[in-house]
Amino acid sequence: MSPFLIKICGLSTPESLEWALSAGADLVGFVHFEKSPRHLSVESAAALARRVDGRAKTVVLTVNADDDLLGHLVATIAPDFVQLHGRESPERVAEVRKRFGRPVIKALGIGAAEDVAAALAYADVADLLLYDAKPPKDASRPGGLGVTFDWSLLEGAPTPFLLSGGLDPTNVGDAVGRVRPPGVDVSSGVESAPGQKDEARIRAFVAAARAASEEGQR
Repeated sequence: MSPFLIKICGLSTPESLEWALSAGADLVGFVHFEKSPRHLSVESAAALARRVDGRAKTVVLTVNADDDLLGHLVATIAPDFVQLHGRESPERVAEVRKRFGRPVIKALGIGAAEDVAAALAYADVADLLLYDAKPPKDASRPGGLGVTFDWSLLEGAPTPFLLSGGLDPTNVGDAVGRVRPPGVDVSSGVESAPGQKDEARIRAFVAAARAASEEGQR
């Protein structure tokens, strides 16, 4: 993987996976959460993961999954990372990491300074944090909503992290320039409709994010 990480999440077809890989994504994500328009069965996610063939790292995303489900996901898909996108406590993150032997990405919703302060408790138990926009209280799912948040809140936030939440090809360059994150994550921002990835948007997103990262290193 490159020093600056680009993750394309919610991939659900062989075509969209190939678009992400050929564009240069470092991480490709498969969602197993039935309320998401990007939900995949375990078997479908495993079939896509086999197509990656070492060209990127694979991530399986779950929300408040129990041990039985996580065990099935890890055994069947063999992901490089497990992404926990629910209300998992720091203790649960540490337990998942130890029990299933996979690096863990912990997604955290950010809406205020106290959310960043709460992230400190996860810094030593997750391998990578993912800062997303905090969903409304009545939201049916915790991410993939296409909403940004106040990036200035992340000053002094625990690292390493991926910046997520409402990013798309038009704003990711500005986000990288302002926040200087170790990486970025996108799902709905490269879609033509919920759950339907768009090749041109994927390629534009990766190119814009990579260019902004390289500019910041000069």
